[in-house]
Amino acid sequence: MRFVARVFSLVLLAVAVIAGVIDAIHSVAANRPVLTPLLEAWTLASPVTLELVADLFREHLPDWVWDPGALWVLAQPAFAVFLALSLLFWLIGYRRRKPAGRFAA
Repeated sequence: MRFVARVFSLVLLAVAVIAGVIDAIHSVAANRPVLTPLLEAWTLASPVTLELVADLFREHLPDWVWDPGALWVLAQPAFAVFLALSLLFWLIGYRRRKPAGRFAA
């Protein structure tokens, strides 16, 4: 389980860096900060899966989960959402060091 969480964390971190670089390139070209919302990035990448996820949320979860909850997340910058998910999976896969050290009984 920890290995899978760490792999997801690494993949999400790579996606966050790519999204951040794309936003940085757009910001330099526009001479102003440009932050691409997750909804816009997802729509450009795969509108079919976005509709599938929206339908699943509407059918199987209460209305308040989609309307204020998921739409708020989709309005945030894509790099920040992927970075937060990467941190979450890293925390899930984190192994705490033993406090006494390596040679303790």
